[in-house]
Amino acid sequence: MNFTLTENQLMIQAAAREFAQNEIAPIAAQFDASGDFPKDTIAKAGELGFMGVEVPEEYGGAGLDSICYVLMMEEIAYADAAHSTIVSVNNTLYNNGILQFGTQEQKRRYVTPVASGKALGCYGLTEPQSGSDAANMRTRAVLSADGSHYLLNGKKSWITSGPVADYMVMFAVTRPEAGSKGITAFILDCNQPGFIRGKVEPKLGIRASATCEIEFVDYKIPAANRLGEEGNGFTIAMTILDQGRVGIAAQANGIARAAYDAALSYSKERRAFGAPIGSFQMTQAKIADMKTRLSASRLLMLQAAWAKQEAKASGARTTTEGSMAKLYASETAMFNAHAALQIHGGMGYSKEMPLERYFRDAKITEIYEGTSEIQRMVIARQETGLR
Repeated sequence: MNFTLTENQLMIQAAAREFAQNEIAPIAAQFDASGDFPKDTIAKAGELGFMGVEVPEEYGGAGLDSICYVLMMEEIAYADAAHSTIVSVNNTLYNNGILQFGTQEQKRRYVTPVASGKALGCYGLTEPQSGSDAANMRTRAVLSADGSHYLLNGKKSWITSGPVADYMVMFAVTRPEAGSKGITAFILDCNQPGFIRGKVEPKLGIRASATCEIEFVDYKIPAANRLGEEGNGFTIAMTILDQGRVGIAAQANGIARAAYDAALSYSKERRAFGAPIGSFQMTQAKIADMKTRLSASRLLMLQAAWAKQEAKASGARTTTEGSMAKLYASETAMFNAHAALQIHGGMGYSKEMPLERYFRDAKITEIYEGTSEIQRMVIARQETGLR
């Protein structure tokens, strides 16, 4: 098995690292404290092609592979998880869904500006009463008598980039009696009447990635903006999440690596009882566990990215690979952030160090795009075939 990265993969990894360390890392703490949306650095990310890594060049993207995408994501998350969240939603939850299920006109009109960094996309699945139970959504889209448009009413919550997005891939019930088979996907213009943005959520971590509730009041969706066939929305949503989880694994690995590097450096520099704390067995055990988990997590991430790339031609699902990578990477991020903070002691608890930010940012990777509990259920169901 050859683990050597290609020239393109090494190129985007290096470019992302340079951008993240020079442009994002110096402002990460400032934007975490303020909670402001980092529009300038996100615009620069778009100029560099990071907002549409896997999008073909004809639709404004970089036209690179899934390995390139996760390498880029890891480097940006290493500098700041909030920036990587914005980049992730654009690339996987928004762009990939339209590329896989959209028409040529939809790709041209709604992917091109987002992939090129001139606009932002978001993803509307979660509702106040339906998080993990996505099929329990209540937002309704009713087809007009002449079939020209749908009238949308309802509410979505925890919409990443919602306060600033230009377009949304969104899911609504079109046939309530059909359960999950009555859900349909749509592409929305966020700047039309009836699209109402709520307050920005005051989050524990990834604070610079703007998140809000969205309410729809008689929002008119042209029938041409339906994504895929009517009633196929739930399958589309889950397929998109399969792919999105690979990006979250990369984000989690970026956080985990940042925490590990900080702990390793500190364990060599900090002295206690006349010796570096890295010479103490309990510190060494933490370092060994952090390194081992990080290496295993990155291999799962790369395996999932490779499977995703291979599946593009066939349209196959990569459910198990994505869930395993996301599950293990997110729990590794939390493990490493906790261990690194413990190694730093009181200094790790201070906002003068980035450890407490890593700790806060890591937690969300165990929650969004499917909690750790959901990932275990998904993996087990795929393996047993039982529901």
